[in-house]
Amino acid sequence: MENGVMIQYFEWNLPDDGKHWKRLKDDATHLSEVGVSAVWIPPAYKGTSSMDVGYGAYDLWDLGEFEQKGTIRTKYGTKQELTEAIEELHKYGINVYLDVVLNHKAGADETEKFQAVEVDSSDRTKVISEPYEIEGWTKFTFPGRNNRYSDFKWNYNFFTGVDFNNRNGKNAIYKILGENKDWDKGVDTEMGNYDYLMNADVNYAHPEVKKEVINWGKWVINELKLDGFRMDAVKHISEEFVKDFLGEIRSVYGEEFYSVGEYWKDNLEILKEYLESLDYKTDLFDVGLHFNFHEASVKGKSFDLRTILDNTILISDSMQAVSFVDNHDSQKGSALESQIESWFKPHAYAIILLSEKGYPCLFYGDYYGVGGNESEHKWIIDQLLYVRKNYAYGTQFNYFDFPNIIAFYRTGRENDRNSGCVAVLSNDVSGEKIIEVGKNRTGQIWKEITGSGFENIIVDENGFAIFGVQAGKISVWIPEGE
Repeated sequence: MENGVMIQYFEWNLPDDGKHWKRLKDDATHLSEVGVSAVWIPPAYKGTSSMDVGYGAYDLWDLGEFEQKGTIRTKYGTKQELTEAIEELHKYGINVYLDVVLNHKAGADETEKFQAVEVDSSDRTKVISEPYEIEGWTKFTFPGRNNRYSDFKWNYNFFTGVDFNNRNGKNAIYKILGENKDWDKGVDTEMGNYDYLMNADVNYAHPEVKKEVINWGKWVINELKLDGFRMDAVKHISEEFVKDFLGEIRSVYGEEFYSVGEYWKDNLEILKEYLESLDYKTDLFDVGLHFNFHEASVKGKSFDLRTILDNTILISDSMQAVSFVDNHDSQKGSALESQIESWFKPHAYAIILLSEKGYPCLFYGDYYGVGGNESEHKWIIDQLLYVRKNYAYGTQFNYFDFPNIIAFYRTGRENDRNSGCVAVLSNDVSGEKIIEVGKNRTGQIWKEITGSGFENIIVDENGFAIFGVQAGKISVWIPEGE
């Protein structure tokens, strides 16, 4: 879809009421009306309890269908309710991307005893103990599912590490010993080797593991009629496996099956290397852009807005860039907290929603609110969505010529004077930008749509107009229409 928008349809603090899939189904009409073209849904399979957001992945084959971990439903509802929500979204042409958690498993059914060594938590390549026997939570038998869909049972041979010794109650990072038991290669080099993240770490060097997970991927796409995956924590998973996984998926479902990876790293060179290693077969969330937004929001007027797009995938590999403002990992109270200050959220959303480049992702918490509290940003985001859907077309020209006020102009659809837009952003003083919108627009009236109080302006005989902005605010301008 032209000018598509993805929405991340969850945040950490959703209620454990099992009604989220119903809310999503009921919201399909509205999402379509505002221009949302794809919904990223949370991990939809059984976690460690009904309260699990989904990243404590227990059984990928249980989509809210079996009595396991004290519940049939997941936090979000039942499999039937999820299927109905996806069917409703598809009626409106909205794609659905499932959050796929493949790095680790949690909530094992039994412990096992095996040989392991402790490694340095800050450098997992350094062994800091002699080998000894520990008791770890590594046996997954899924008794509630009773072999439905898959009879595969997990044991310590299929994992490379754990973080808890049940024998003595000690928390540490334990590397499990055995054949093909080294940390996965092709992962981020942070911590020496960042294969291990949490819980029981899946070993993708094991052929049976690869086969099981690829089979699941094909099954879940067919079962739910999915259009894409959001790949969780890819910097902790073997690049080779991710490449094989997506290749196998697309051999069945076609090259158009969508993928976006979460590689949480503010280092453009590493992200570019990752894209290259996967032959550009996946998009990536533009973490560098998020951190630019965060820095700009914290520094205020001392931040040079001319650098807001520096070191971003949006600039280097725009076809692979999923731009976002905040998400569940950056929101307040999360492990990777880096939430954008409230005053700068309109600025950030103006950039991702009105820019020519990138695939913007709207965050549920920013749009609907966090913890049941309404968002103060919904109205302004709605205005920006309206402009994106109806006006934000054509080539982009940046006016990044002053550290505290920047602007950009979209030329609009070809031969359509009633499309196009201008965005002006200030992080300090009020001011104006003189922008050339073209002699073909001479005499045209433009209006501001964010409620800033500016009067309409008229394009002069040379194709220029003066667009104002209030101190620390944004203004967004569109042709009034003829």
